[in-house]
Amino acid sequence: MPDITREQVRHLADLARIDLDDAELDHLAPQLSVILESVASISEAAAADVPPTSHPLPVTNVFREDVVRPSLTPAQALSGAPAVEEQRFAVPRILGDEQ
Repeated sequence: MPDITREQVRHLADLARIDLDDAELDHLAPQLSVILESVASISEAAAADVPPTSHPLPVTNVFREDVVRPSLTPAQALSGAPAVEEQRFAVPRILGDEQ
């Protein structure tokens, strides 16, 4: 697997909206390369007859049944909100138009 370049780390940091200086980019690039090599080595060890799993033991659903119960009306739920717009909580915009 090729090494990750500083430019690729900078691009990932920009996507994650993380401000990294040059020293941090130089420090993180080799570390990310090692992580990707480790993940690749695990992929090589997987046998074709072993199904991929997220847990080593079977997991069962422990949630309660989804039963409709009386709840707050939209007006009651929004009554303590500092700002409301079209029966929704109004919050400040955190993403610009670049998305």
